[in-house]
Amino acid sequence: MVRTQIQLTDEQARAIKRVAAERGVSMAALIRQAVEVVLEGESPDARWERALAVIGKYGSGRGDLAVEHDRHLAEALTG
Repeated sequence: MVRTQIQLTDEQARAIKRVAAERGVSMAALIRQAVEVVLEGESPDARWERALAVIGKYGSGRGDLAVEHDRHLAEALTG
């Protein structure tokens, strides 16, 4: 790895520190993850298209899922 220095605003530094702590990673690891996301270069439109591509690919076996999704989700979450 190459060591480098960056300058952040106070607000950015606080936010990165908080998110890193929530995720249980170092600030450096979180920043590396963010850099990877940028370098992957996937646009929001491309992500949206990828998300839409999975629609209908998986069967639930429930004929009423489109209409009763809230009830099924509540049942799944409450056991």
